[in-house]
Amino acid sequence: MHLHAILCVLATYYESALSLNARSNEQKGDGKDVTPLLLVSFDGFRSDYLEKYPLPNLQKFISGGVLIDHLSNVFTTKTFPNHYSLVTGLYAESHGILASRMYDSETNKTFTIRDSSDPFWWDEATPLWVSVQNWNYKSAAAMWPGTDLMIQNRTSTYFLKYNPKVPFNERLDSLIKWLTEEKLVKFAALYWEEPDSTGHTYGPENTTMMAKALKEVDDNVGLLMDRLNQTGLWGKINVIITSDHGMVQCSQDRLIRLDDCVDRNSYILVDTTPVAAIIPVNDSSDLYKKLSTCNVHMKAYMKAAIPDRLHYRNNKRIQPILLMADEGWTIVQQGNLPRLGDHGYDNSLASMHPFLAAQGPAFRKGYRMNTINSVDLYPLMCNLLGIPEMPNNGSFSNVRCVLLREKCSDLAAVIGIVIGALIVLTTITLLFRLLKNREHSLPRPFARLELEEDDDDEPLLE
Repeated sequence: MHLHAILCVLATYYESALSLNARSNEQKGDGKDVTPLLLVSFDGFRSDYLEKYPLPNLQKFISGGVLIDHLSNVFTTKTFPNHYSLVTGLYAESHGILASRMYDSETNKTFTIRDSSDPFWWDEATPLWVSVQNWNYKSAAAMWPGTDLMIQNRTSTYFLKYNPKVPFNERLDSLIKWLTEEKLVKFAALYWEEPDSTGHTYGPENTTMMAKALKEVDDNVGLLMDRLNQTGLWGKINVIITSDHGMVQCSQDRLIRLDDCVDRNSYILVDTTPVAAIIPVNDSSDLYKKLSTCNVHMKAYMKAAIPDRLHYRNNKRIQPILLMADEGWTIVQQGNLPRLGDHGYDNSLASMHPFLAAQGPAFRKGYRMNTINSVDLYPLMCNLLGIPEMPNNGSFSNVRCVLLREKCSDLAAVIGIVIGALIVLTTITLLFRLLKNREHSLPRPFARLELEEDDDDEPLLE
């Protein structure tokens, strides 16, 4: 067998072993041995903010646990799609929350951030808090998107309706109360609007304003750790801090005006920048041709041709034409720049990636990874809570190494050991054959040449 084939078989076996090990580690029971899990999102926290700004409390949190530098999030890189992906493990095309604005042609319904409470939009997936409650545990949420809505006929057990005027400490205090007074609360989720709000208003390159916003975020992380410590939860709860997306600087000089290219009466604009969803009024092919040549910094796709890597094609709510602006460019019909910072761009861009940090009894200490997919977080959280996963696009094996209880040898190291072993075995085999041949070639006393009768028919030398 060739060496490459052997390595492929070993790699496959290794991955299968990991998967079996993951399944065997699922906990089941009455919840007494299940450590509560708190998921915290600071909206719009771009991954490289960790390097650019002093964040002593967050760094303290990271130093005692796990840091994943880049969370490769889902397209579109907007707030609602990504928060729902974190708690379902599904791409946007699978869970149905595609953007900040959606339209369903069959029901003539419209979804916006301000009008998002219809369960119709959310019922294509089962979020983690519903699964937790189906497992006879309870959940608690402070303004995490969707937790106050009837999804599959359930809200979170405890929840706060969204109100941006409620300060962080009040949201946190509500969660602490539910976690300490109700032992069956095993999953809690907390959402905070910064640094997203400041990033939109001033742009991420305004370091003065971003430093101010990020100091507030860091102070909130410090408050979180203090409150958990004061109530005796610290060290007895697993905490994950992450975000939904990053942020990029926009400019008045980087505007794409659709009115310069097509008649606005020829289409309906469902969603706007930086990914615009278009419904043609008449001839879609003619409209597509015009939009395709509108601006070199904007790509136009017919729905069937949207790249596979975006996982953004197989849902009826995706409109016939999709426009994608390049990083930092803004699509408008006409007019000026709506905001100095934005997100929603291609999810392969580093500027769109958030980070993930985790600490608690289940997590390794001082452990760092470069990247995982955001959909991988869902199977990780299910594993932590000991509940079965619903169908999802994530993979526990991609993120299992962050857990203290997992035996996590590096695959590259394992392959290296195998290669070394093969080299040693090959060397021993060659030496054995060499010694054997040498033994046959040595002169033997009293040996005589004996020929069979037909030996003359074969040449001695060829």
